[in-house]
Amino acid sequence: MTNVSKREIISEYILSTIGVIITAVGLVVFLIPNNIAAGGASGLAIILHSIISLPVGIWMYIINIVLFLVAFVTIGFDFSYKTIYCTFLLNFLIDFFDRIVPLPKYSGEDLILAVLFGDILTAIGMAITFAQNSSTGGTDILAKIFNKFFSSPMGTTLLFIDFFIGILAGLTFNASIGMYSILAIIINGITIDFVLKGLELAITVTIITDQKEEIADFILKKMGRGFTYLHGIGGYTGKERDIIYVALRRKELNELIHFVKKVDHDAFVIVNESRYVLGEGFKKRL
Repeated sequence: MTNVSKREIISEYILSTIGVIITAVGLVVFLIPNNIAAGGASGLAIILHSIISLPVGIWMYIINIVLFLVAFVTIGFDFSYKTIYCTFLLNFLIDFFDRIVPLPKYSGEDLILAVLFGDILTAIGMAITFAQNSSTGGTDILAKIFNKFFSSPMGTTLLFIDFFIGILAGLTFNASIGMYSILAIIINGITIDFVLKGLELAITVTIITDQKEEIADFILKKMGRGFTYLHGIGGYTGKERDIIYVALRRKELNELIHFVKKVDHDAFVIVNESRYVLGEGFKKRL
């Protein structure tokens, strides 16, 4: 393992830890005190806590240990060490912030504030963790098991499981809590996607131009990026030409567009958002 890859692993664990801490704060301060079961192991733990009065953090330990054991028996060791680390770190921090070093808890009458602020914090934390190719376990494990045996899509299965937990919250507490829990599940999913998009989004740019040498030189020497020539033939003109294809960070896009406009007003430029770009200058590995 090279020094670079060691630094990457250390960085991923540090960022994953930060993400888990933020998630734990959102749960302990806003969601758990108001019985908002926004899916996952934490949502199920909130419901079980109301039935048998063990702390939510302890219930999460029990739930995740059982789920991991079932998963190991049914689908084998199909989880990264980062996922196991983040899962049980989240359990520990929820118990730590709830009982050992208690954080102040929001207990106002306006539950929509608890949903919004709790979801914002947990979604930001989970997105940071997901961006490091990790997970906080919980119902993700059940989704993996269903996917293995019934070929059900992971995302759809996870959504159904979380919605079921929200309905259980309504039956356990009251209809209002159930609806707030389902609302929290929906907002959480949307917010995670939004934050992940901002954290990981890269841009791919396709440039069709008669000034390819000048633009290629700018990309290589001024922007420090590599690119690929794609061979193409104009459908209308029949003219053969090399097309520039380059992947960039989103913040680099305006610099390139500005230069292309300056050297070739007639250039044809296509910009696409890319969920992942792996390789030199980007994320090195999955």
